[in-house]
Amino acid sequence: MHTSPLLPTSLVGSYAQPDWLIDRGRLAGRFPPRVRARELWRVAPEFLAQAQDDATVLAIRDQERAGLDIVTDGEMRRESYSNHFATALDGVDIDDPGTALDRSGHANPVPRIAGPIRRPHPVEVDDVRFLRAHTDRTIKITVPGPFTMSQQAQNDHYPDLEAAAMAYADVVNAEVKDLFAAGADIVQIDEPYMQARPDAARAYGLAALDAALEGVTGTTAVHLCFGYAAIIHERPEGYSFLPELAGCTVDQISIETAQSGLDLGVLTDLTDKTIILGVVDLSDPAVETPELMAERARRAYDRIPPEQLVLATDCGMKYLPRESAFGKMRAMAGAAEILRRELA
Repeated sequence: MHTSPLLPTSLVGSYAQPDWLIDRGRLAGRFPPRVRARELWRVAPEFLAQAQDDATVLAIRDQERAGLDIVTDGEMRRESYSNHFATALDGVDIDDPGTALDRSGHANPVPRIAGPIRRPHPVEVDDVRFLRAHTDRTIKITVPGPFTMSQQAQNDHYPDLEAAAMAYADVVNAEVKDLFAAGADIVQIDEPYMQARPDAARAYGLAALDAALEGVTGTTAVHLCFGYAAIIHERPEGYSFLPELAGCTVDQISIETAQSGLDLGVLTDLTDKTIILGVVDLSDPAVETPELMAERARRAYDRIPPEQLVLATDCGMKYLPRESAFGKMRAMAGAAEILRRELA
């Protein structure tokens, strides 16, 4: 693991994809795809992998230029945070998809579980190797969580969604171990549906997350949010599922606080975790000042010591204009510098 400074800075996962790579108008005009959405790509299929590699290098360099301490691949190769992994598994029919309600209550085409969920091969190992080869900074890769994938599928095989979530946990567990072996410093499991469906998360989602982390020895994170600001416009004032993670084996918990003005009293229950604190508002393309982001971070000090904080975006930056995304990253790095000088 690379040495990180006090209050390291990081993306949650995604960065803004270039306009030449993906049709951002079509991307923004729909809900995040759960099945494949090849029509979003602007590049011909035979050149797509090369274009995605080039875009990934751009995302890495933008993060480095902005001054981030922890670098992701920007999820340049993904149509959404979850479908890249979920549609690579055996046992799910993506050609004859099912339907499930999104967190906004809209019906969405989703993978249909038609047989045992299996991982025929590692899905993101090459992505980690590419990232590791192109930066000497601490690197993080993200994987959709087993509970969230179970909620984003139509179950036509398992006796119930709990069984489906545990099957997803097995494949996530294998993937996470392979990602660490390939050079990842941090692996983040994205579980936004734990916030969206807290009763089911309590019933079996937490057990699925623990199963996904069983035997994992690297630094792990879990991300919960209220949904992309570009799509989900109303933000609740508090999480419906968060203190429950206190007993989980995950090392870091990623939460949004900037858009929601979250009451940080909830952090009192999570004092043994590192908190990836969202201090960047993604609902407005205007770039906040470093001073404003620093003030958002200071709000957490009376709950979590600075040594246990990572400064980050509230959620993925996928839907922001690229110039706005870069400006916000640079401002976040500036906020970290302000806070480090104060604490020194």
